[in-house]
Amino acid sequence: MDHIISIKEVSREEIDDILDRAAAIDQGIFDHDALAGKILAVLFFEPSTRTQMSFTAAMQRLGGTVINFGSVEASSIAKGETLADTIRVVSGYADAIVLRHPKEGASLFASEFSTVPVINAGDGAGQHPSQTLLDLFTIRQSMPLEGIDVGFLGDLRYGRTTHSLAFALSHYGVRIHTITPQGLELPPSLVHDLHEAGTEIVVHEHIDDIIPDLDVLYVTRIQRERFPDPGTYASIASWYRITPEVLTGVRDRFILMHPLPRVDEIDPAVDSLPCARYFQQAKNGVPIRMAMLQKVLP
Repeated sequence: MDHIISIKEVSREEIDDILDRAAAIDQGIFDHDALAGKILAVLFFEPSTRTQMSFTAAMQRLGGTVINFGSVEASSIAKGETLADTIRVVSGYADAIVLRHPKEGASLFASEFSTVPVINAGDGAGQHPSQTLLDLFTIRQSMPLEGIDVGFLGDLRYGRTTHSLAFALSHYGVRIHTITPQGLELPPSLVHDLHEAGTEIVVHEHIDDIIPDLDVLYVTRIQRERFPDPGTYASIASWYRITPEVLTGVRDRFILMHPLPRVDEIDPAVDSLPCARYFQQAKNGVPIRMAMLQKVLP
């Protein structure tokens, strides 16, 4: 694979291959020197903990080296250097680039100027393919992906993790259930793509209406940084909260997921329940990103 920009460009066969590779890696079956001598450039124009650290850990576990430009303020970006020029320069230093940027489409744009593979680590409200792959991997650890019922709760308009995951799940014949505040529904373009792929989408007003029928509930936070109007954010930020009581009567194989960071949307009392998977989900970022790096750096 040359680049990994959007989950839409990754076939089901390629997805399954990455998940299978990650499963082997998770069992300790991998070459610790597979990427020895290779250099990964990690360019993050937005704050990140899990994605940045797990890509770094993934590269180091495979024997490679990681470089980054630190904070944006300490780089030539602060002097007015364009993204295109930054990518041209950095691709001369590294064998692959992982890019996070606040502008949707930035990774695709970067790939046009890079001479090495680019992996999209999140671009505004657009795509986040590595998060999608670790989400699929987390679900697959508990149940087959085919034909399950998946609920998406929270900010589905600006939440790039839900956009990517919903599309990827369309390969597996799932039924998608949405529960969201008014104005934060899935983008119409994504709904159209899902319908074109034959995915059934069921809209619900309240989580209590559907929770007993779900196999997976994927919760997202209301993203303050995506809102142009602070007043609108404040009015809906406390719209929902998952507590142990909300999860009464769920299916035996039910799992609760969240891409993190969370704010108030999941009560810490839920953390000890057997269905809570969000910390395992974060941990799964390492084997998944190791598998991705091996795909672009064979």
